[in-house]
Amino acid sequence: MNGSCLRRLLAAVLLLAQAPLLAASPPLELHVELDPATRRFRAQAHVSAAVRDFRFELHESLQVTAASAGGKRLPAERLDAGGPIRAWRVALPAGAERLTLEYGGTLPALDRRLDHRGVLRGLTLMASPEGSFLPAGGAWYPQPAPLFTYTVSLSLPGDQRALVAGRLESEEVPADAAGRYRARFEMAQPADGIDLMAGPYRVREKSVPRAGGGPLRLRTYFFPELDALPGLAEAYLDDTQRYLARYAEEIGAYPFTEFSVVASPLPTGFGMPTLAYLGAEVLKLPFIRATSLGHEVLHNWWGNGVFVDYARGNWSEGLTTFMADYAYKEGESAAAAREMRLGWLRDAAAVPAGSQQALAAFRTRSHGAAAAVGYGKSAMLFVMLRDEIGEDAFRRGLRGFWQAQRFKVAGWRELQAAFEQAAGRSLSAFFNQWLERAGAPDVRIAAAHGGGTQLVLTLEQAAPAYALGVPVEIVYGGGRSEIRRVPLTQTRETVTLALAAAPEGVRLDPQLRLWRVLERAQQPPILRQWITARAPRLAQASNDAGVRAAAEALAQRLFENPPRAASLEDLDRSGEPMLLAGLHAEVDAALRRAGLPPRPAALAGRGSAQAWTLARDDGTALAVVSAQDAEALRALLRPLPHYGSQSWLAFDGGRLLERGVWPAPGRLVPVDRAP
Repeated sequence: MNGSCLRRLLAAVLLLAQAPLLAASPPLELHVELDPATRRFRAQAHVSAAVRDFRFELHESLQVTAASAGGKRLPAERLDAGGPIRAWRVALPAGAERLTLEYGGTLPALDRRLDHRGVLRGLTLMASPEGSFLPAGGAWYPQPAPLFTYTVSLSLPGDQRALVAGRLESEEVPADAAGRYRARFEMAQPADGIDLMAGPYRVREKSVPRAGGGPLRLRTYFFPELDALPGLAEAYLDDTQRYLARYAEEIGAYPFTEFSVVASPLPTGFGMPTLAYLGAEVLKLPFIRATSLGHEVLHNWWGNGVFVDYARGNWSEGLTTFMADYAYKEGESAAAAREMRLGWLRDAAAVPAGSQQALAAFRTRSHGAAAAVGYGKSAMLFVMLRDEIGEDAFRRGLRGFWQAQRFKVAGWRELQAAFEQAAGRSLSAFFNQWLERAGAPDVRIAAAHGGGTQLVLTLEQAAPAYALGVPVEIVYGGGRSEIRRVPLTQTRETVTLALAAAPEGVRLDPQLRLWRVLERAQQPPILRQWITARAPRLAQASNDAGVRAAAEALAQRLFENPPRAASLEDLDRSGEPMLLAGLHAEVDAALRRAGLPPRPAALAGRGSAQAWTLARDDGTALAVVSAQDAEALRALLRPLPHYGSQSWLAFDGGRLLERGVWPAPGRLVPVDRAP
């Protein structure tokens, strides 16, 4: 995720809407003292104010103690008394260009209870010896403009280390914990916020040469137990170097002087200028360096090198997903890339129609329905765009967008203009339909007739029609096949194709290169349908109070909307997605009484708990969570919500043993022979 929290995003939207960008970014100079043990925070801010009536925000835990300009003390007025963020105002005298503010207070404590959903909904300020995080949107400094440069000087107890995004100008490391750690950072490029991280970090560093500039400083800030894992920090430094070189070649030179991987005590995944802030437990996972790390490195170009115009939609997450997560799958194999595209389409299909939004309306991933659009549909737009204009034009468009918008605020239309210039033609119809319309086209093969080497193909789509190039696989005898792109701009069109041999069958978009409503045969039930359900139901198979309490807690964590209780008699009735939970024998008995399919044989006896989905003939979706005891159910509270794209899972405590999606290959439409 790019940026630190939803509040920062909303603040940026308001700032961009209320104030024009200044020709020169006004600087901010901060001097910060932080004591994580007592949570005491003190700061002095020197602000180059662009207006005489300077208004700013501070968290409710912080109070302005002094304000001055040109040696004259000024009153600081708090404008409101409600809410966690308070508005302040200082009136500067005529001719004053620099305001000095002194402020401080006791910060909130680190909230260890936050899970990934709590983090996504926005973080406030938090301090602790275990780790402190002051997100940009938490209002811990007076922001002078939508985009600004800054310097930040930090002072902390000797056993702590801290950083903000930017170039490390100086650093004083004390001989022991009795001294003070001091560091000074400068951000010379325009930024839209400042995030501060601190903790009992062990710091490792690697200097990397780069063409056309000074060396890059690469660092890890890991907690002691994380840093002690053999080779882990070195591997992160090496992989960071590799990703920086990759994206500099694909897009343009890396725009900063350093990059750090910083451990968080919470399950965060934030990309900020010059650093990635990732949960300490996540950093231990071997696949993170091959996936999430590259994603966050790439955000230094998309989101932190070119800023997102949130008022017109967030393009950054989709483009970053396409060039990082999806590109890694393409490098692995064509099958792995197809599997990711299938996952995007299945995730979207699991979102209720009323919860779908247009891509232009996506701002941030606050829930699963938004993620299916802002990440999946957005990344698929770039897959389709590359297919539409070709690889070379696509690469020119990316580099042109970077060169034109570097350290500017840009939206989808600036992206469109860059690709139009690279392609040499208008792409308005393409971008308009994929950005402005919610949902996806519902396309099907209505008829296929063949006579000799001729194929008469009729395609249909729901109204109002999209303008599509529909990939159709034509299957011949002996297992041979070819893909043709068939234009479809009306709700029903018939085309005649000349072929080299007599076809036996046709299949709609088998490689899944078109954003569309999947055929029913390609939509096995996945847990996302329960996670995003608007009115989910919970049926309890057990009468034991402890088991029922664990199942209720699990449902509250799994569903994004509160579930309502249902009886076991409801299992054979249609309605909103339902979760059946209980102990193994009780679940088996409930399924048997309802006449529903039994526990899948492949899951029987696997681990301490299993979860699986099934779809009834009437379309009603049922998910089952079965455990050996109440403790095994409670162990699923943290991991299970992370697996929305899966159809079945087996756990040993909180550890995943196996997972998968029920097979759904799609259907081959036979070609009718002309009489």
